[in-house]
Parts: sequence; structure tokens; C-alpha cells
Amino acid sequence: MKNSAILLISCPDSKGEVATIADFVYRHNGNILHADEHADEESGLFLMRVEFDPKDFDIDLADFGTHFVPVAERFQMKWRLAQSSQRPRMIIFVSKYDHCLVDLLYRHQSGELACDIPLIISNHADNQPLADFYRIPYAVVPVTKDNKRQSEQRIQDLIDQHRPDFMVLARYMQILSNEFVNRYPQRIINIHHSFLPAFVGARPYHQAFERGVKLIGATSHYVTEVLDDGPIIEQDVVRVSHRDAVEDLIRKGRDLEKVVLSRAVRWHVENRVLVYGNKTVVF
Repeated sequence: MKNSAILLISCPDSKGEVATIADFVYRHNGNILHADEHADEESGLFLMRVEFDPKDFDIDLADFGTHFVPVAERFQMKWRLAQSSQRPRMIIFVSKYDHCLVDLLYRHQSGELACDIPLIISNHADNQPLADFYRIPYAVVPVTKDNKRQSEQRIQDLIDQHRPDFMVLARYMQILSNEFVNRYPQRIINIHHSFLPAFVGARPYHQAFERGVKLIGATSHYVTEVLDDGPIIEQDVVRVSHRDAVEDLIRKGRDLEKVVLSRAVRWHVENRVLVYGNKTVVF
């Protein structure tokens, strides 16, 4: 994989930002490969992703901030520098449904997801053989209504041990506490089996069937304190009809779920997602 540096920026929208950033990269002998920007009129916010080749860059990327700070302060920028060669660590959470897990593991093995998976966590042992096949450690942490606090502490111990950069809830059918979620802002990605904000919570396909919808969808989003309400990364839909039973909606929906989740994970891994408010820009 070709190594590139990725600069992610958000700041108040003002004149000269694009030109100044491009000039900074040019003056330090960098070659811009991709540049995308978006100005949000309602919030007055400017967001940008600049990917450049650092091969001849005359600043050590570890010291990038020292040189970039004057630019950042001038435009009141929040910024982050990433490198495509750095593989983030991803822990996957799953319950019994395996379709999203299977898709993530296959895409990871095929090289589509440039990350490392140090651990899979589940509240059931059902997917242990799948983890064994891909040679990934699998930790079973049973969850009941009486042991939620203890089970979450066990999960926290595993996270502390394996130090993931982010986590993915691949149909993990448990609600994480607000305390847990707030430790990892914009670092927990969920897949919800409906086109949010429609049909929040449990049994959304049954809700959709009762409502007689003509489209069903799937939504991948960052997890926040509010159930199924975090910033949306990706969504997709499929048409259904009056001939479809609940089981048909579930079958069609599962195909959407795995694709939508894998897209969101890949965009997160590739540093393409910028969050502002309760929205995202995906470059």
C-alpha cells in the first residue's frame, strides 16, 4: 500500500483556507493526491480532507503539528493528521446473528479493510468456530439483566488489554451504558436494521411490516448516549411489497446490513469521516 498523509480539518468558514492549506503542503514539498472540502452554510463550518504524498515532504510527520500550528490558529482549525500506512485496531462485538461478522472478516482477510482485529467479543459462544477459522481470539462475556455492570467491566478489562482504536457493533444485541459509550466518542460504530430515524429500537422489521412500508433500510452510525441517534455514516434501502412477510423483510434487510456496515467501517478506517454536530461528512 502506498503511504500517504491525510489531513482532516474543521473550522469556521472563511476566505483563503483552501489556498493556505495547499500552499503549506506545496512549500514543504508535499504532493497533494486528493482534496475534498465542504462548507456547511447553516453552521458556518468548513470541513476538508487533504491526502498528500509525504515522500519528499521536508517535515517529519511526527513534528507536523509544530509547523502547522500557526495556520491552525489563524483559521481556528480543529485538525488531525493520519497516515494510510498505520493500521487501526478494531474490536468487533457480536451476538448470535453472524452475517455482519462474516462480511467484515472476509473483507478484512481479502485486504479491503486495512485494519487489525485483535479480538471479537460476544455474549454468546455461537460464533466461536468462525473466529477460530479466521484465527482471531474470541471472548465470551455473558450478559443477563442481573450482571450487566459486571459484564461491562469485564468488557472494559478486555478493551484495556487489547487497546483498540475503535469498535464495531456487528449486530451486538445489547445496550451499552452511557458511561461506557462516553469513554469512546466517535469510536463505536453500530449497524441498525432500519432506515433511521424510522423504527428505532427493537424489532424494526416487525415495526416496518406493521406499518406497511414499501422500502426498508439499514443505517450505520456512531454510537451516542441516545439509542440509535448518533451521527449517521452510511445508509441504504431496498424495495419491499405487500407480498413480503416479516421473514422476507428480515432476509432482504440482512443483505443491506452487512454492506452498509462494511462501507462505514472502511470509510472510518480510511479517515474519510468528519463529524460535526450530529451529522457527518464522508469524503
